[in-house]
Amino acid sequence: MNTEALLRDLRRQLHDGGLRGCLLVRDLHTGDELGIDPDTQLPAASLVKVPLALATAERIRRGELDGATTLEVQPGRIATPGPTGLSRFRHPVRIAIDDLLYLSTCISDGTAADALFDLTPPAQVADILHEFGLRGITVRHTTRELSDTPAERFDAAQAHLALALAIDAGTSGRGHRVPQLDATRASTGSARAWADLLQALWTPSAIHPDVAERVRGLMAHNLLRHRLAPDFSSDATTWSSKTGTLLNLRHEIGVVEHSDGQAFAIAVLTESLVPATTQPGAEALMAQAARRLRDHLRQLY
Repeated sequence: MNTEALLRDLRRQLHDGGLRGCLLVRDLHTGDELGIDPDTQLPAASLVKVPLALATAERIRRGELDGATTLEVQPGRIATPGPTGLSRFRHPVRIAIDDLLYLSTCISDGTAADALFDLTPPAQVADILHEFGLRGITVRHTTRELSDTPAERFDAAQAHLALALAIDAGTSGRGHRVPQLDATRASTGSARAWADLLQALWTPSAIHPDVAERVRGLMAHNLLRHRLAPDFSSDATTWSSKTGTLLNLRHEIGVVEHSDGQAFAIAVLTESLVPATTQPGAEALMAQAARRLRDHLRQLY
């Protein structure tokens, strides 16, 4: 199948599966890439925790923060499905900055992320990205603001109502009645911008090597492996990634490293058109589309 036919087929499959998808797969050694709508800006959801980890690790390297410093973190006490770690704790806890980094990045703990955002606010995270020449990602708010959506106002039996609002209340200019889904108010990034960040972390760049290695290590220990990992994990590969989920958004970015030395940055951002919380078929479709792009890129070059 030639490239044009492959992209048409993938667009059709994504549409038939109820997804609008923005994808990019890039060979980190050659720069060759394939994608579908890779420059469309979408709300970042929990993908923003990667820039947060990068900024925190950089400030530790500079001596502005000490990773061993312990902070008292108030419990999230969140009862709705989804949140992890401290977000579900019932009592305050003292925890080191280094361990907050692990919880925020590896299990996507929103309360841990907010404790880090208290130290390095969104605007400062964005400034550090800009220092490294990464300008395609916006960081505008904390995780606390991210999680205050209509889904928290309905009980489990009415979750479909929040999802229906997420699907139907957008505008052609990517505005939205739900602030967290409005591209002008939310933290955002395109598939290309996330691939640029991954490339800066995995290949020589303005990011200090020690900082890049630390963020790569955190992503390698990501525990949420239900989305793209099944198609990129094997005894001959290493899959390092971060997921992002919010209402009808399902994202994942990551790097697959092969035992033969090849490495590919993969960014998959999607919006579901189906008002359902649990969609294993959509998760599998995301992985299959990314895998087909990666396989085609390997064959071409």
